[in-house]
Amino acid sequence: MKQLLKILSPEQIREADAYTIAHEPISSVDLMERAASRCVEWIINHFGQQQHFSIFCGLGNNGGDGLAIARLLKHRNYKVTAYIVRYTDKASDDFLVNEQRLKRISGEDVVDIVTSADLPELQAGDIVIDALFGTGLSKSIEGLAADCIELVNRSMARVIAIDMPSGLFADRHTAPDDAVVKTDYTLSFQCPKLAFMFAENAGRIGEWNILDIGLSRQFIKELDGTSFFLTEVFISNLLKPREKFSHKGTYGHVLLIAGKYTSMGAAVLAAKACLRSGSGLLTVHVPAMGVDIIQVSAPEAMVSADKDAETFSTAPDVSGYTALGIGPGIGTGPATQKALHEILQHRRPMVLDADALNILGLNKSWLEHIPTDSILTPHPKEFERLTQKAANDFERHQLQLDFSKKYKVHILLKGAHSCLTTPEGQIYFNCTGNPGMAKGGSGDVLTGIITGILAQGYSPLETVLISMYVHGRAGDIARKKLGANGMTAGDIIESLPQAWMELGGV
Repeated sequence: MKQLLKILSPEQIREADAYTIAHEPISSVDLMERAASRCVEWIINHFGQQQHFSIFCGLGNNGGDGLAIARLLKHRNYKVTAYIVRYTDKASDDFLVNEQRLKRISGEDVVDIVTSADLPELQAGDIVIDALFGTGLSKSIEGLAADCIELVNRSMARVIAIDMPSGLFADRHTAPDDAVVKTDYTLSFQCPKLAFMFAENAGRIGEWNILDIGLSRQFIKELDGTSFFLTEVFISNLLKPREKFSHKGTYGHVLLIAGKYTSMGAAVLAAKACLRSGSGLLTVHVPAMGVDIIQVSAPEAMVSADKDAETFSTAPDVSGYTALGIGPGIGTGPATQKALHEILQHRRPMVLDADALNILGLNKSWLEHIPTDSILTPHPKEFERLTQKAANDFERHQLQLDFSKKYKVHILLKGAHSCLTTPEGQIYFNCTGNPGMAKGGSGDVLTGIITGILAQGYSPLETVLISMYVHGRAGDIARKKLGANGMTAGDIIESLPQAWMELGGV
C-alpha cells in the first residue's frame, strides 16, 4: 500500500536498524549520527541560541543519541549541558564513542549524575532533552533514573523526548503511576509508535513528529505488520476519477435512515454530508413530521416518510439502493428497535452509527445478525455498550480488534486518532482532525460521508479509510477558518468541497 506508514514494534525497529547497518552499509555509530542530525535540524528550526539546553542521557543508545545531539548543538553555538545519569555500570559501545567525542570538544559541559544529590536545578526557560531510555525500555523505571524523571516533570522547562518519552512503553499500557517523562515534543525515528495513538498517553507525549533517519524502506515494507498510519498520498491514490460520460446512476443511490421528532438535526447533517461526498442519489427515510425539514434543508435529497409521525418504526424496502446507513438520531424506542432488527435481516453490508449501535448494545444477541462487511462507527462509550468496559486504551484496542474479527465487520472507533479495524485483523489510525470537532453532530457528518462514498463502488475498507481522512481534513480546514471553539459540525460539511479539491479535485 503506497505511502502508508507502518507502526512497528520496538523489536522490528531494531531489526530495521540492524538491516540498514548491514546492507547500506553504514556503521551503527554513523547511523546514530544521522539520527542526531535529524533531531538537531528540527531543534534549530524551533528554538534559538538564547536558551540553555539540558540533555539527560542514559547509558544505552538513546543516551548516545543525546550526547551526539549535544555535540552537534555546541557546534552551532547553542548553550548545552549534557548530564549522564549513571544508573548502572554498563554502557553501549556507541554511547561510549559519543561520550568521548563530546568530551573532546567540551569536557566541562558533561556532568555525571551518580546519586540524586547530583541532580541539577532546572530553570523555567531551559529546554530539557530526554535521552534516557527511548524504545529500549523493558520494565518500569526506578531508582536514580526515576528521580531524574521526577526532577524534569517538576520543572517549568519545556521538554523534548528523543524517540520516546522515557518510561513510556511503545506498544503496551504504561501504568499511570509509572515514572514517565512528560514531554512537550517527541521526536520519533522513522515511524509512529502505537503508544502515540491513545488518549491515555496524551499528557506524556505532547506533539509528536516523525523524523526519517534513512532506515531501509524496502526492509520495512517487507516486515510483517498489521498496524498503519494514514497519509495524504495514500488516500489520494485511492480516489477514483469521475468519468466524462458518467451520470447520477453511476455514483450510486444511498438510503439514509435517520432522525426522530426531537433530533431531526442529525438527519439533516448526515444528509448534507452525504450529498457533499459524491453520491449520485440520496433518499432519506425520516418520520412523517420530518419530510418538510429534509426537503427544505437538503433539497437535492429525496424523502421516504415513515408511517409514524415522530419516530422510525417501519423498515422501508432497501432493495434498489447501493448503500444503506442507519442510526443518526433515530432513538432507541421499542418500535425503532423492531424496525432495526428487520433491517438487519436483509443481510447486506450497511453503515451502523449512533442509536443503531445503542440498540445493538441493548440487544447483544443481535450482533450475530450484523451483515458481514458492515461498517460500525462507535465512539468509546458506544463501543463499551457493545462489548464491555475496558481498563485502559490498549485493552479497548484489543477488544475492538477481536470484535471486528469475530463478527467480520469494520469498526471505526472515533477519537483523536480514529482507529479502523477490519475483519482480516488490519488496523489503521487516522492522521487528520482536531479538538474543534469534539462537538455534537460531527459523528452524523461522518456517517453521511461514509454512506456517500460506499454508494460509489468503493470497497468497505476503501470507504472507511477515505471517509475518516476526509472528515478530519474538512475539520482541519474549518478550524483554520473559524477556530476550534467557533466551528460546528455544519462547518465540517461546508469544508468538504475544499477537502476533496485538495486531495486531487475529484
